[in-house]
Amino acid sequence: MNDYTDVFAGKKITVMGLGLLGRGVGDVEFLVKCGAHVTVTDKKTEEELGESVARLKHLSGIEFHLGGHREEDFTGADLVIKAAGVRLDSPEIAAAKKAGVQVAMSTALFAKYASEKGVRIVGVTGTRGKSTVSHLIYHVLKSAGKRAHLGGNVRGVSTLAMLPEVLAGDVAVLELDSWQLQGFGELVFSPHVAVFTNLMPDHQNYYRDMDEYFTDKANIFRNQNMGDTLIIGESIAERVSKSHPPVEPIVPGELAKDWQLKVPGVHNRHNASLAASALLALGLTADAIREGIASFDGVEGRLQLVSMKNATPVYNDNNATTPEATIAALRALSKGKRNIVLVAGGADKGLALDEFVAEIRRCCKSVYLLAGTGTDLLKGQLGDAIVFHSLETAVDSAFDAAEPGDTILFSPAFASFGMFKNEYERNDQFLALLKRRGL
Repeated sequence: MNDYTDVFAGKKITVMGLGLLGRGVGDVEFLVKCGAHVTVTDKKTEEELGESVARLKHLSGIEFHLGGHREEDFTGADLVIKAAGVRLDSPEIAAAKKAGVQVAMSTALFAKYASEKGVRIVGVTGTRGKSTVSHLIYHVLKSAGKRAHLGGNVRGVSTLAMLPEVLAGDVAVLELDSWQLQGFGELVFSPHVAVFTNLMPDHQNYYRDMDEYFTDKANIFRNQNMGDTLIIGESIAERVSKSHPPVEPIVPGELAKDWQLKVPGVHNRHNASLAASALLALGLTADAIREGIASFDGVEGRLQLVSMKNATPVYNDNNATTPEATIAALRALSKGKRNIVLVAGGADKGLALDEFVAEIRRCCKSVYLLAGTGTDLLKGQLGDAIVFHSLETAVDSAFDAAEPGDTILFSPAFASFGMFKNEYERNDQFLALLKRRGL
């Protein structure tokens, strides 16, 4: 088998959900190179998928059915690759399964085939912290001279297309959201080293309750085997224990006080302790782990310091899409003072706001909100916050209000939909606004 050509060559593969983030495009490009006949289907139109479709138009072997789904694309395929976020109980998926067609997800397929090749799979999930923990593990492995790969819920990266790059003995670090873990459940496979950071209310506009949310997340350990490693945050120890994991969970203690981090906040020291335990399980020494953690600069959009001009630090926490994530940022930066100028707001995800409102009142000098369904609910509790219909005017107002000694924090606490195509567009617009200011 050469670069997995034999697995996909000549197969009729339906890719359900092309998306705008680049991962679906990379999957399709890889499958076509392997000789597959690919049908791309998406509820979005060609116009809505613009750039993604444009990247694929020059390739032969692709058929596009956009603006809706056709049942025959699912019942007549050899394989359906489902995008994250598409419900497993969708009628199209049900039709495929009834017809005996395999339904899979690209990251889970990568993990299965890479594992068979001798690659050690590390999976990281959790409501908060999974991006930081994943990137931190990958950073330390690379710093220690190990062959490592980063995939899963990573912008613009087709994890499936990484298959030709991996070799026996490599480590693949995968950031996994609850939807991607549905794919692991379908393949009855869990990572060799699983990290489950925490479980907090999120995506309640998708899941009926927290038990359903946990059920998807638990696929990260449900099919582990003897010799595998499960590392969990203390806050979910009881829930995980009640689900009877196949291996005994490890609950790391606090990171040693003399271990230094560049990224601020108690929550990031907790993230680092989880990463350190995973790295120990992978065979790294404590000295190598400590050195690597100390050199980690953080992840773009996750409490990222982007400017210190005029004694006013500016933090990009764009990927804080829940109130709990923004609460953690406020606590990390305020240090008991009401010196934070906060830009937040967006689309509602059905999450409680009471604690968030209380933390805003404790930590924030002023608040500037981006319009959205979540903002409508928040504004009703805050009262005096100003709502903006453009990110530029909200950011301008925040800079006008900030004085030396204040901190400007962009931490939305809500989803991006409405004003933006996705959270990445929101991130890019914020950074572009800072660049225009010379920051």
